[in-house]
Amino acid sequence: MQKTTTASPATTFSRYQKIVVALLAFLQFAVILDFMIMSPLGAVIMPALAIGPAQFGVVVSAYAFSAGISGLLTAGFADRYDRKKLLLFFYTGFILGTVWCGLAQSFEALVMARIVTGLFGGVIGSVVLAIATDLFAPAMRGRVMGLIQTAFAASQVLGIPISIYLSNRWDWHVPFLALAAFGLVGGLVVAWQMEPVDAHLGKPQDHSPWMHLYHTVKVPHHLLAFATTALLTMGGFMLMPFSSAYIVNNLGIDMQHLPTVYLVTGICTIFTGPLIGRVADRRGRFPVFVFGTIVSMVTVVVYTQLDRISLPALIVLNTVMFVGIFSRMIPFQAMAASIPPPGQRGAFNAISASLQQLAGGVASVVAGHIVSQGADGRLVHFDVIGYLMVATAIGALLLVRRLDRHAAAAH
Repeated sequence: MQKTTTASPATTFSRYQKIVVALLAFLQFAVILDFMIMSPLGAVIMPALAIGPAQFGVVVSAYAFSAGISGLLTAGFADRYDRKKLLLFFYTGFILGTVWCGLAQSFEALVMARIVTGLFGGVIGSVVLAIATDLFAPAMRGRVMGLIQTAFAASQVLGIPISIYLSNRWDWHVPFLALAAFGLVGGLVVAWQMEPVDAHLGKPQDHSPWMHLYHTVKVPHHLLAFATTALLTMGGFMLMPFSSAYIVNNLGIDMQHLPTVYLVTGICTIFTGPLIGRVADRRGRFPVFVFGTIVSMVTVVVYTQLDRISLPALIVLNTVMFVGIFSRMIPFQAMAASIPPPGQRGAFNAISASLQQLAGGVASVVAGHIVSQGADGRLVHFDVIGYLMVATAIGALLLVRRLDRHAAAAH
């Protein structure tokens, strides 16, 4: 008698939940695109500002380090306010920082603009994840994370090709100004449509924000999750900032065809992201994570040792590589979302985002010193980045295995 032809409310999105997922995905889209466009624009920004890979690594890491610091500073307060108000506050600062990036005329000004953008933008992702976890049951979180992660793919399908076009048509400042204008409209919709997210305010709280931070950090399985986040981030931050310069200078794909690489890859990952989340909910998050780790390691090693390659072959390889990356990030985010109790969720996500950014900043600086540019423009030692990514992937796999065992024991 318990079987029914209709889906269970616990696993079906309500109309409002669909709206929330769309809004959260948009916010992720804006924040991810702000970081992602640094990669394809790197091939333009470096000659325009007369800087090398090491200095460009500083530009990328400036955002990451400031985002990491702001995450740690706000972690103790993250569960003390309505999450919607917190989200809109930091999103406003992020938009203003993006405008500054679009007005920067020197290396120093761009670094300062990236610092300000990171101070605000680095917290948004953690608040988005806290809201998603508050509003969706555990059985739905794989799909929710998969849908939110489509923002990453959408940034490639829409944002990156358009950014490259705007940069080629005018200059590299225009994509930042366009993102700020587009993001402002989206922020106004969020303010209008999203209801307050304040159910966690009824939970017991530490009197001191710093004690709240301490009590969140000291939990052993929280520390495991934080370490995993750092390792997952490091590989991507070493690889992504220099990908456009590598594709153009090493693989022989010209700037006019570069948007096609991101466009086709993004279209494929838009469809695979929700599918990966659905499979993770049904088949288990750890098996999907193992699959993603294996695919990522193989494709990254192949990718970082390429010479000249045809455009179709690069698109196929790039798509498979991103499927592997998504197959790690989506199940891990769904797994991590269930770790902290509601009263520590904001602090946990803020610390996690902070460590993610700090680890990414370190990785960008390290990669900037490993990779060098030859007289012909080719990047040298890029294969070393691939080996380092494999090492971080193996470490993350071992930690996720322990987290999965802890989750199984808890149930």
